[in-house]
Amino acid sequence: MGAVRERTSKERGIFRFADITMATLVVMIIGMMIIPMPTKLLDVLLSLNITFAVITLLSTFYVKEALEIAAFPTILLLATLYRLALNVSTTRLILLKGYAGEVITAFGNFVVGGNYVVGAVVFLILVVIQFIVITKGAERVAEVAARFTLDAMPGKQMAIDADLNSGLIDESEARQRRARIQREADFYGAMDGASKFVKGDAIAGLIITVINIIGGLTIGVFQRGLTAGQALQVYALLTVGDGLVAQIPALVFSTATGVIVTRAAGETSLGIDVINSLTSNHRPLLIGAGLLFMLAIVPGLPFLPFAVIGSLLGFLGYRMIREKKTATEMPKEEARREARPQQAGPENVLPLMTVEPMELEIGYALIPLVDPSQGGDMLERISTIRRQMALESGLIVPPIRIRDNIQLKPTEYVIKVRGVEVSRGELIPDHYLAINTSGVEEALVGIPTTDPAFGLKAFWISPEIRDKAEEMGFTVVDAPSVLATHLSEIIKKYGADLLSRQDVQKLIDTVKEGYPAAVEELLSVLSLGDIQKVLQNLLRESIPIRDLVTIFEALADNGRISRSVDFLTERVREALSRHITHRFKGEDGQITAMTLSPIWEQKIREALKGDLSQGWQLQMDPKSLNSFLSQVSRAMEKMAMEGRMPVLLVHPDVRFIVRKIIEGKLPNVHVLAYSEIEPGTKVRSLGMVE
Repeated sequence: MGAVRERTSKERGIFRFADITMATLVVMIIGMMIIPMPTKLLDVLLSLNITFAVITLLSTFYVKEALEIAAFPTILLLATLYRLALNVSTTRLILLKGYAGEVITAFGNFVVGGNYVVGAVVFLILVVIQFIVITKGAERVAEVAARFTLDAMPGKQMAIDADLNSGLIDESEARQRRARIQREADFYGAMDGASKFVKGDAIAGLIITVINIIGGLTIGVFQRGLTAGQALQVYALLTVGDGLVAQIPALVFSTATGVIVTRAAGETSLGIDVINSLTSNHRPLLIGAGLLFMLAIVPGLPFLPFAVIGSLLGFLGYRMIREKKTATEMPKEEARREARPQQAGPENVLPLMTVEPMELEIGYALIPLVDPSQGGDMLERISTIRRQMALESGLIVPPIRIRDNIQLKPTEYVIKVRGVEVSRGELIPDHYLAINTSGVEEALVGIPTTDPAFGLKAFWISPEIRDKAEEMGFTVVDAPSVLATHLSEIIKKYGADLLSRQDVQKLIDTVKEGYPAAVEELLSVLSLGDIQKVLQNLLRESIPIRDLVTIFEALADNGRISRSVDFLTERVREALSRHITHRFKGEDGQITAMTLSPIWEQKIREALKGDLSQGWQLQMDPKSLNSFLSQVSRAMEKMAMEGRMPVLLVHPDVRFIVRKIIEGKLPNVHVLAYSEIEPGTKVRSLGMVE
């Protein structure tokens, strides 16, 4: 908040009219090329040019990363335009009046001692330093940085999407990171182009100087009647002074450009980074000190400079040795205490104990499916699956952690729930999976396989025969759809295991916002764990938990009778009869099911010891259990042959027990009680389990 207020105060202060000021300055720069400038004003503008260059260079020393001075490419362009405008103005004054102000005269007389030959040599040296050394290096670094930044964008985007999908960051932070990556790419791309301004400025400065000397000689000899020597003394000296005044700021800007493009992001300023880098080891300092002392005793070389600098390096190296020794030493008591065997604290292993709710591990050949930069849309599909599960079943699907695993086959993937592998499959990119859903006997030209989601026979086929496969009756889907469907089925199957107590608490908090009375009554009767177990029981039997208000009210009403999870689950199912009826009702408005004979119902009642509200135990002999399972299995096969959902309709008092008996071998059979069907709903019986 303090930073925001500080920025706001600045915007209200000196930066309030920044846009108008910048536009005015650009217009003034253009005007300098057209309107003759007085010498006094030109001195001020030349001084501003030098000042602006120095401030810009110093600013680059204190940025911790390049984006802190993101406007630098534009600054470089405006500074180049400003220097060229100054060159035009000074050239006009030199050629018209033979005088261009005190700044240029001082550089011509004082800096180079009034000798235009010396000035020309100094000027050429500056041009060579700027053009060949600094500008060329900065240009190459900017080009490589721009290329590497663009090449790294897909990986960075993928990392952001993975962190978002795994829940490490939220959507807001993901947007900020994506915007930052885009800004980095834009900045280094702009710097790649802006470095050409510096190179062109150096060439232009050299050409302008040559033109000024030729023009000065021509005007001095042919228009003012000066001798060639006099004209050269006057105009060459002024031109060299003008060139130095222009090239020194240009050299400073070139150096600033090099500093920016070579600056790696860090936590400190450039000065601290340089000092830390040079003084990270004492050995180079001591070796350098020894070398300088050797040079000091060489005959003919000055002793004092080498000896003083060598002594300074030796002192710094010695200090570094002392500081490191002091930092590594510890009192004897502390050493003994550290030497005692200590039990490792739990904090050392806690990070290793973290288990992701759900993970997807993929082989390296499947990375393009989850990489948006390579056209992969798997992350979007997973987001769609999570939304769909929330709408259909009310389950909050936790973020799915996606990672590559080099131990897998290139085209293989593994799905884990709570750190344990629950399923795996194989995908062939750029191929389609033709699933035999209609019992087609004719084989396809492809790779035989099995649909990982439903276990049906299938073939991996090339895109060229996709139409043929569809005409034959195969269901054809692409590789990402196969993986998405497999994930959906795993989530449905293990939804109860994915529902944590923290998720239940979030659901309770959401309901509390609109129905505080229902939540308060519920929490006064049942614990969070009891509520979680009931919701998990519902999810295991594919009962949606979206209508939490009805569920919570039923739990509150029956929680006073018994806290048995099995008993509460049955009462909640009865309260959700409308939803259950809608869930299993066909397109004709009827529920088609198999019924359980009264004989089997009576056998189950007799084998049941206790009841759901107090605790129960099933005491049925194995022979009867196997017979019952066989009868139910044959009945469900009959329903499957007619394309019906396997539903078994039983009496309410045995529904839960029947479900417990068959869930191990027939997990896909839905067991409904008569009391769970909405009154007025037609029920069609396909037969009876006898």
